[in-house]
Amino acid sequence: MDPSLLIGILLAFGGLLAMITLEGAHISALLLPAPMVLVFGATIAIGIAGGTLSDAAGALRALPRAFRGLGGSTKDLIDKVVHYAEIARMQGLLALEGAVADEKDPFLRQALQNIADGTDADDLRVLMEDQVATTASHRRTAARFYSTLGGYAPTVGIVGTVVSLTHVLEKLDQPDTLGPLIAAAFVATLWGLLSANFIWLPIGARLQRLAEIEIDRMTLLTEGMLAVQSGSPPHLVEERLRALAPEAVAKGGKRKEKSPQGADEHI
Repeated sequence: MDPSLLIGILLAFGGLLAMITLEGAHISALLLPAPMVLVFGATIAIGIAGGTLSDAAGALRALPRAFRGLGGSTKDLIDKVVHYAEIARMQGLLALEGAVADEKDPFLRQALQNIADGTDADDLRVLMEDQVATTASHRRTAARFYSTLGGYAPTVGIVGTVVSLTHVLEKLDQPDTLGPLIAAAFVATLWGLLSANFIWLPIGARLQRLAEIEIDRMTLLTEGMLAVQSGSPPHLVEERLRALAPEAVAKGGKRKEKSPQGADEHI
């Protein structure tokens, strides 16, 4: 789990709370139900109106992933593919069918099954690349939904402020109440800016970044499983994947494998 989004949002609101405290104000002055209902409710409604219901549903399903992050690491994926290369090298491609049931990654599991079934290399590449493209489209649609909310929210906040100021103008004959009413009117603008920059835009950016990482990993798996299918030696598969991996992974220690005598040695 990578809690960077949660940590960042909490720190941002913590900074806001610290400013309010230092200014001698009170948080209750900002927690006004009416502007918050307008800003959050209308922003989400407009976001849904700008796409399809399936887009909104997909964005909602993607929200836990934004806070949770991606499981595993690129290095673990490389080690796993190299392990499958060793099995294929020593026992043949049909032996990979025994690993299908234990593989939790659906993308990798499907690739293993196709290899064990004798799928042609060109057909396997097309299948895997099509799945990568479909996944990329879904992930980016979810990220775009939240980024769009971040664009709408400030304007919705301004709408709320204009509505409140209209109400203020009706009270010009009560000068003693104008100060609190004007202050409350600008709370809608504040929540529009806050929700956009503290919530929606960070979530959109986070999902976009996670999508990039996931697509990079799927591309790496595509090349790795095609190398496994072609019968490439495990050490060549590892070197190929490390060349495709991020620099931090590529510079990491190489995976160990057992020698025929059972002793561990570096490849």
